Amino acid sequence: MKPEEILKKRWGYSSFKPLQKEAVEAAFAGRDCLVVLPTGGGKSLCYQLPAAAGKGLVLVVSPLIALMDDQVAAARETGLAADALHSNLKAGPKREVYANLNSGVTQLLYVSPERLLAGDLYDAIAPRLILAAVDEAHCVSHWGHEFRPEYRKLTEALDLFPRAARMALTATATPAVREDILKQLGLRSPEVLIGHPDRPNLIYRAFPRRDQVKQVLETVRRHPGEGGIVYAQTRKDVERLAAKLKEEGVACAPYHAGLGAAQRQQAQHDFVNERLDVIVATIAFGMGIDRSNVRYVVHANTPRSVEHYQQESGRAGRDGEPAECTLLFSAADLAMHRWLAKKDVTLSAERAKALEKQLRDIGRYASAPVCRHGLLAAHFSAPYPPGGGAQANCGACDVCLGETKGLPDDEALLTAKKVLSAAWRAEGRYGTGYVVNLLLGRPGERVAANGHDQLRVFGLLKEAGEPAVRSWIDQLIVQDFLEVTEDGDYPLLRITAEGRALCQDKGTVRLGQPVQPAKGKKKPKALKKVSAEFTEADEALFDRLRAVRRALADKAGIPPYVICQDATLVEIAAVKPKTPEALLEIKGMGEKRVQKYGRFFLDALAGKLDLPQGD
Repeated sequence: MKPEEILKKRWGYSSFKPLQKEAVEAAFAGRDCLVVLPTGGGKSLCYQLPAAAGKGLVLVVSPLIALMDDQVAAARETGLAADALHSNLKAGPKREVYANLNSGVTQLLYVSPERLLAGDLYDAIAPRLILAAVDEAHCVSHWGHEFRPEYRKLTEALDLFPRAARMALTATATPAVREDILKQLGLRSPEVLIGHPDRPNLIYRAFPRRDQVKQVLETVRRHPGEGGIVYAQTRKDVERLAAKLKEEGVACAPYHAGLGAAQRQQAQHDFVNERLDVIVATIAFGMGIDRSNVRYVVHANTPRSVEHYQQESGRAGRDGEPAECTLLFSAADLAMHRWLAKKDVTLSAERAKALEKQLRDIGRYASAPVCRHGLLAAHFSAPYPPGGGAQANCGACDVCLGETKGLPDDEALLTAKKVLSAAWRAEGRYGTGYVVNLLLGRPGERVAANGHDQLRVFGLLKEAGEPAVRSWIDQLIVQDFLEVTEDGDYPLLRITAEGRALCQDKGTVRLGQPVQPAKGKKKPKALKKVSAEFTEADEALFDRLRAVRRALADKAGIPPYVICQDATLVEIAAVKPKTPEALLEIKGMGEKRVQKYGRFFLDALAGKLDLPQGD
């Protein structure tokens, strides 16, 4: 059976997404390959389809234990014989997995790196293994954003299966990381398949953080009843934000490493099963969240790298529908990341150098008044727009939407000189707050006692307001014109050599500021995308189909997105198929899904809301 035939039969799609077919064909030919596709680009199908071809066993190495069971459930919905082996598996299910392996039933096996490196799986998988796929392959690289030492040892295990093709997959990899993946995983004359990193359905916004709770709520309230993720920097921040959101009537839960395993699992379970609208989580703690209809991601604090941001914000809009990603930036977040990194006694000089570059890059992304889509593409050495040519207004970021405005070059330089002069006159003996008071002309006791209220810089930016002044200081820190140093327990703001040179007109600077809040309009109803003739009855039908899917998922003990995505239900509601054969023509259904769930959806279309009941 041809790959296209398997795709239609199992997954209900008539065509591949970009580079999926090339990856599948490489696997069929026994060739190694590196696959870099953005989140939502369909990486899992690249190794699941070869498993569905029935030619042997496909092994998937994944560090996300929290995701494995959901991925197994999704694979089984397409008719695949899939299992997972990881440390959370209990004795009974573990025996069943081994029985399936030993009897040759298993087509797809997920394992954690540690589980594979334990060395006791060789006899069970060696005879039938045709493909070893390493997911989240960026974890192998020192230059990546989430280095894991155990990934460096995977080649030892993979070398035990010389006849099996190797497939490395990731959503985020700069050219340096890609080279490291090829080397560290020992890929042999590989096919290198690099997808464009841009996610055109995402609206990127980056604003200076002023009132964290208020700014987070602005985004949440734009999406009532829809799924969203809020990232914060510390456990304390997570608990505080979750409590504030609950006070405002938002259905949410906290999620961080300090919570008990049961509480974390319950929060994740409720979120992916659409019983919670929002989950608030730490940036540092990896989450196995695979819900496809997340409509927004808010970073209440700045993440550690552009790669982290691309991956975490990429959890929005995985179904291809419009979604919003907002980043609230403060240079203090970068200082906190540096402080946490210094506490790691195992941090190598090479890794420390990579972390410092990552912090500078995310700072520039978050503060530069430049198209966010273009900045993200450039970070991964990709052209923007994807087809090449001169960059036009993307229409999908705060800069191109006119919500953030770059100052003209001469005004930016003059403003920067005013800020730098205040820091210079303060002689590097005071913190950011003191310099802000100087520029705003606030005559406090310390300022007066030091005679600084007599300086020419006193009140120089009074008309700009505190949020703008603090934002400009952050932007000058990110561009290396200012630096924050520590003197005991006190962070001091100092002008750098580059800052002094800029004051003498040697160098260039970019400064921007928000000019209006993000627009508060609710996104269009789901059916507007597919039918110009949609009615309120069609929207009601879509909601009825979602209710049926939710009941089916509850009965099966799986997340709703595993049964089908929102986009599939939108098409069903718009097309209104009347037979199982017509339902097969809907993208994302496939034979197994129509067999299992078709009658429930068709009954819903016919006006029967006879929801399946749990056991």
